[in-house]
Amino acid sequence: MKELELKQQGKIKRLTNQTFKFDERVKDGWFSAVYFLKTTELAEKYCKNRVVTMQFFQRKDHVIVCGVDESIALLHTFARNPEQLEITALHDGDMINPFEAVLTITGKYEDFGYLEGLIDGILARRSSVATNVHRVVKAAGNKSILFMADRNDHFSQQAGDGYAAFIGGSSAQATHAMNEWWGKEGIGTMPHALIQLFDGDIVAASLAYRETFPEDRLVVLVDYHNDVITDSLKVARALGDKLAGVRIDTSGNMVDQYFMRNPQLLGQFDPRGCNKELVFALRKALDDEGYQHVNIIVSGGLTPEKISEFEKHNVPINVYGVGASLLEINVGFTGDNVLLDGKPQAKAGRAYWPNPKLEKVIYEG
Repeated sequence: MKELELKQQGKIKRLTNQTFKFDERVKDGWFSAVYFLKTTELAEKYCKNRVVTMQFFQRKDHVIVCGVDESIALLHTFARNPEQLEITALHDGDMINPFEAVLTITGKYEDFGYLEGLIDGILARRSSVATNVHRVVKAAGNKSILFMADRNDHFSQQAGDGYAAFIGGSSAQATHAMNEWWGKEGIGTMPHALIQLFDGDIVAASLAYRETFPEDRLVVLVDYHNDVITDSLKVARALGDKLAGVRIDTSGNMVDQYFMRNPQLLGQFDPRGCNKELVFALRKALDDEGYQHVNIIVSGGLTPEKISEFEKHNVPINVYGVGASLLEINVGFTGDNVLLDGKPQAKAGRAYWPNPKLEKVIYEG
């Protein structure tokens, strides 16, 4: 059973390195800024056993914090004498606002100080992804969001990004790695490459997929020929109730053939890419032939603003596939030492900010 399931059942309080599988080189300072390593050495030489309180915060409104459990697991795995650290923290998924402390650590600087930058980075990336996904989910209302950001960053980030997307509200991810920390499997059916391999024959590609993966809910990509209505009807007629959905991924610089056949529609809107007029026309074409069960999935350059615009006009979209916009790192965290031996001591403009929502973390070895 995944640790996340145990946490959801109340059997454990926090996820641990059993989930995160940290690189052992963290212990050697390989990923720490050199000045933190040198400060650790100086602390041991001149300020040994001085106790500091370090707090972490960010500066934006309505942020979904994520990476808290990961940061605590990092401390419990690589800090010296982790059982002696006093840690208080929020939980992944909590909503936070500017200058609200999300994590505090009290202990000897030389025991954990070199991990400061790593914790900043964990909180920044995970919270950015979780917040971006949350905004997309909010814009989409009751529609499903498919997290499709595998091609937008280095593959080594997929597990953490997938977990952050889950915290933000996405319940479907494109790769198995994105689901690793929370125990599901990746979903997805057909890329353009499959249609190309069948010489552009979308029906042949779909039938081959259905024969090979009969248990899948088949969603066919229908913009290969830039004629989504024609191709959607072709595969619907060939597959009938075996077709779960069609996905439009029309490039933003293309105008679908539907509008070329109906030039009287042009002139009142931007016809490029996937637009509401195209989706309405596709829904009508499917419904007119009795394919009301076929869902419509759209993807390609989607943002919360674009999704809100679709939803504002009640465009008949069932699922949004979102990628690049979800990985923008727009939440930055700062760790500051604010108390020294229990007394205020911090750089100008910073101070200890008590947060009654912080929960004491118990070290369990």
